[in-house]
Amino acid sequence: MSTISLRLPESLHRQLRELAKREGISINQLAASALGEKVTALLTEDYLEHRANRGDRAKFLKALDKVKRTPPDENDVR
Repeated sequence: MSTISLRLPESLHRQLRELAKREGISINQLAASALGEKVTALLTEDYLEHRANRGDRAKFLKALDKVKRTPPDENDVR
């Protein structure tokens, strides 16, 4: 486990303290969790962008042509 020193505006620190208290966890746990969520979101965005760049519209349309054409289920129609 690593330790970092982090400078925060007093207003953000106060909000962290209040949220951590409300959640019944430490400020450290809340900050680590929030940072983990942000890192995961950014990595997911990178992953999806990479996958999108590999896409091929012609292959997609060819695969879509294999789907049987049927009317939508009555529950799917407004």
